[in-house]
Order: sequence, then C-alpha cells, then structure tokens
Amino acid sequence: MFRVGPSVRLSVQFRRALATHASPPTAPPTRHAWTKQEIQDIYDSPLLDLVFRAASVHRQYHDPSKIQLCTLMNIKTGGCSEDCSYCSQSSRYATPTKASRLVDIEPVLEAARKAKANGSTRFCMGAAWRDLSGRKRGFERILTMVREIRGMGMEVCTTLGMLSPEQARQLKEAGLTAYNHNLDTSREYYPEVITTRSYDDRLETIAAVRDAGISVCSGGILGLGETDKDRVGLIWEVANMPEHPESFPVNALVPIKGTPLENNEPVPYQTILRTISTARIVLPATIIRLAAGRQTLDETQQAMCFMAGANAVFTGEQMLTTPCSPWDEDKAMMARWGLEGMRSFEQPGVARKEGDRLHAQSETEVAAAPETSTSQPSA
Repeated sequence: MFRVGPSVRLSVQFRRALATHASPPTAPPTRHAWTKQEIQDIYDSPLLDLVFRAASVHRQYHDPSKIQLCTLMNIKTGGCSEDCSYCSQSSRYATPTKASRLVDIEPVLEAARKAKANGSTRFCMGAAWRDLSGRKRGFERILTMVREIRGMGMEVCTTLGMLSPEQARQLKEAGLTAYNHNLDTSREYYPEVITTRSYDDRLETIAAVRDAGISVCSGGILGLGETDKDRVGLIWEVANMPEHPESFPVNALVPIKGTPLENNEPVPYQTILRTISTARIVLPATIIRLAAGRQTLDETQQAMCFMAGANAVFTGEQMLTTPCSPWDEDKAMMARWGLEGMRSFEQPGVARKEGDRLHAQSETEVAAAPETSTSQPSA
C-alpha cells in the first residue's frame, strides 16, 4: 500500500489553505503610506462605529470563525542586560523572576508536543537575551529546537533579542516561521521605556528577519504610560513598513513587583478595543494577537475583541513570566462563540513564505520513496 508521508500531507494542506482561505477578490490591496492623522482619525471615531468598520474589514481579509492558537515557552529566563521598564527578566531590577540557563532540547520538544495535542498550531520560544553575541552553542541548540518542532508540522516562532542578517538566515534555514520583535510603543515615547537599545536597533532586526524570508511578528504593549497619540504612532510605524507584519501582538501591561512600572494603572478596556480595531483597519491582512493581559478580560470582552478583528491568542500554561488562559478554558469559550482554531500555515502570507519549503520537502520525500506498482498481480 502506498503511504503518503507527513511532508506530503503538509504540502497538500498548504495548497488547500491557499485555495480556500486566500483573500477574497473584493479585498483591496493593503496600503503602506498612511499618515498619522489618518490613523488618529480612525482611532478617535465613535467606538461602536469603529468596531463595526473593523469587523467589516476583518471579514474581507479573514475567515471570522478562525482563531490562531499559539503557545509560548520561556526557554531562558531572566538575567537580561536590557532595562525594559516593564520586564521582570531584566537583571537591573529586583523581581521574583530568577535567572536560569537555556533549557535542554527534550523538555522543549515535549512542551511542543503537548501544545500540539491541545490544539495549538504555533509554538513560540522566548529567551531573555539582548542578542546572540557569544552564544554560539546556545544558538545551535535553538536551531535544533526549531528544526525538530517544524518537523512536527507546527509553525515555529522565536524571540531572542537582536539578530544579525546571518543569524536570521540560519533561523530561516532551520525552518523558523516567524520572529517576534516588538516595537513596544511609538518612536517618541520609546526612550521613556527602554534606554539600552534604540528604536532603530529594533527596526534593523525586523529588516533582517524580513529580508531572510521569515514572517515578522511585531506589536506593542498598552499601559506603559503612553498616550493615544503613542498608540497611533506604533500602528503608523508598522503600517508604513515595506511589508506589513505577519502578526501584530496587542499586549496589556501586567505590572510586576520590582519593575519601574509596578504601580501603573490597568489599561482601560476601551483602549484595548480601540487599538485592536484601528490596527485591523490599517493592517487588514495581518494576524492580530491578543497577548499578555488577556486573562484580565472577561469572556464577553474577549468576544468583542474577536468581533473587531483579533484572530490569535496565546493559550496554555503560562506566558513568559505572566499568567495565560489554559487550553481547556479557551477551547470551551471558542465553542460557545462558534470559533475554531486555524490550521498550521493557514494564513495566506505565511503559506506563501513556506511554499517553496513545503514543496521541496514533499518532492524530496516522493523521490526518496520506493517505487510502488499499482497494477494487479496476474492470476
């Protein structure tokens, strides 16, 4: 009996995704020349009108019943030399987070298997580093993790600090789907949050990732003390990139004791909803991910975010250092609202970037398979 290998099945899945989930013919092309005033006007529009407009745009570019389920694992905790004022992993602050070494390969693979078994299709790994300088052996271990998890048929994302073009190339060759590197806030407000690296440093890493053919995941954090103008500035920055990010995470600050922002007030829900709605209109083909702080929203608040265009969540046991909604609760919630999980590589932008790799894998497997006769044996 002729058996189809996993890579062949993944390739068929990829082609089916393109055939059934491509952007509708009525969807206009994405814009890359927004002005700040245009985005500000959208952000400031009456909230229900804004949500309705965002929901309409969302349905032009996405299947509104699909939510991408992502699981995040901290593979190297604490001890970071950066001074990000929201982060408990900075070595500059006295926080409950303790520094640890890079995790071994097998526990990471086991976590990825568990995530896949629970319905997650993207596995994300975070390491608390400024960059990869002097971490050759650690980087090689991470490349192995990427290859192994990609071999499970999952999308793979990492966040490892700043990258060089060569490091981005190696991650792409290993099978990395996406790289997370948040801009956090507007260029103007950024120095109030971080001083150990510049906004342009972040943009250079994003460019290296994009040039390597890896999908860019870049968004921000609400509740840092920024204004509406800064939230608009963040969206404007990514909207005018040569290629919109594949995904735009919207994080609500979870204040952590010992960090400079430990006493910040919770960001109002309407601010989260306005940001998601505006991002959906300006970045129509991008995945918008409800990320840190989602557990503070009740079910109806989350449903309104999904209506406005959020179509990805982190689910599982924990974020990097903050709580996460567990799989069973999320799946039950989604069932109540008629939502279901995306397949791996279902998003057209990701599928296009993965296309050559998937086809090459399937062709290699078919070529390596023994010839199988389909004729019936003679009597």
